Amino acid sequence: MKLIYKIAAIFALVFTIAGCTKDFEDINTNPNNPNNVQPSLLLRQVIYNFGDEMSYEGFVAGDLLSQHRTALDFNLFDRHALKSPQLGGNPWPIFYTNLRDNEIILTQSRETETFAVYEGPALILKAYMAAGLTDLFGDVPYSEAFNGVGGTVTPAYDLQEDIYLAEGGVLDNLDKGIQTLQNYEGIIPLEGDILFDGNLESWVTFANSLKIKYLLRISSKVDVAAEMQAVFDSGNYFTTNAQNAIFNFTNTDPNSFRLAQLRIGDFNNFVLSETMENVLKNLNDTRISEFFRPTENSNGTEFEGLINGIDASSTSIELAELSLAGTAFREDTSTLDANFLTAWETAFNLAEAAERGLITADAQILYETGVALAFEYWQTDMPADYLTGPAAYNAANATPIEQIITQKWIANVINSYEGWVEWRRTGFPEFLPVQASLNNGLIPVRMPYPAEEEALNAENYQEAANATNGNDVNVPVWWDEQ
Repeated sequence: MKLIYKIAAIFALVFTIAGCTKDFEDINTNPNNPNNVQPSLLLRQVIYNFGDEMSYEGFVAGDLLSQHRTALDFNLFDRHALKSPQLGGNPWPIFYTNLRDNEIILTQSRETETFAVYEGPALILKAYMAAGLTDLFGDVPYSEAFNGVGGTVTPAYDLQEDIYLAEGGVLDNLDKGIQTLQNYEGIIPLEGDILFDGNLESWVTFANSLKIKYLLRISSKVDVAAEMQAVFDSGNYFTTNAQNAIFNFTNTDPNSFRLAQLRIGDFNNFVLSETMENVLKNLNDTRISEFFRPTENSNGTEFEGLINGIDASSTSIELAELSLAGTAFREDTSTLDANFLTAWETAFNLAEAAERGLITADAQILYETGVALAFEYWQTDMPADYLTGPAAYNAANATPIEQIITQKWIANVINSYEGWVEWRRTGFPEFLPVQASLNNGLIPVRMPYPAEEEALNAENYQEAANATNGNDVNVPVWWDEQ
């Protein structure tokens, strides 16, 4: 009888398991964590996360390398130990996380007809983020890096030249993105677009403006004049701040600028750089009061900066004697934008292209347009005599190229690492030596590959490290090689 009961129990268990297994997938799938994310949700996530993260990186790391700000309290990054990121300075995972998620959107747009409208924006975002990534690091994993579960987990490093110029690279993806958008005849709207609210023509204008930027960036290596002239002649690029590829921060969580969410001690760790102070004061530039606060000890009348890369263990700092970041970066972040690309940057890019003979245009008019747009963007009234004084296009003791890049550098506050990238490309404005350098007195010209690459992608990392003298931050990227 015991044996019969045991057999019956076993059969009962088998049937119970079979019954459960039949609906196992339905029962054990979390409806609040779907396997397939709608592209509209993912597009919003990619745009917001990348813009938010890189604006934060811009403040706490990019602005240090750009010498807009100086950091206090033993900040090794500001002393150019770039392998020692602290409050920021590690953009690698930001790029790869968002490039991976954007690749999902791109795949969905090609595999599901109802999602076809997302292909153009995904191609343009891929070009935008890939360019930003390679401009910081040089050669990086690219063509094998976003293949999903069917791809390799140890992708090879692509040459920067190929990332820009090869099929599936930056310029090719911009062209394909434009063509895809122009050919789209569907009626399904683009949702989740917090840059342009689903306006496909705005994405085309964005892509053309990016082409101007990236063609200029590689112009020392490639003859880009014909392509640059064609885009300029089309007139379809950013010309007003109303067209800008931006989204606005708010004054409340979770969409306020991240520095407003940090403790006050971290915020007060960043002050006006002496380099920025000198440039703004020499130009009588009123934006200094938008970017920074007067010193506490001056009763609201003076702005004072500090040399970059101090050794806090041997330098006495009195915070009340230094200018902290302006209220826009903490108390009223609704005045700030996450900046992907703007009309003022586009005007400066075109002004430089004209001055260098890459396009036929009036470089001075483009320069003065860029200055006016940059003041407007930073919500500051431009002094009536600003463009006839030291900021004039043909001012004494400055070249037009220096004036163009310096104005672009000023406006690039918190814009990722753009101020530093443009300094690497042009040498303007002149940076001051850091006080206590941990890089032999040299200003770095690339970001180092992160330590996790050496651990997780060792063979490919080693090849890339060998090509950069042991992952040296003083080895220039391809477009920067003289």
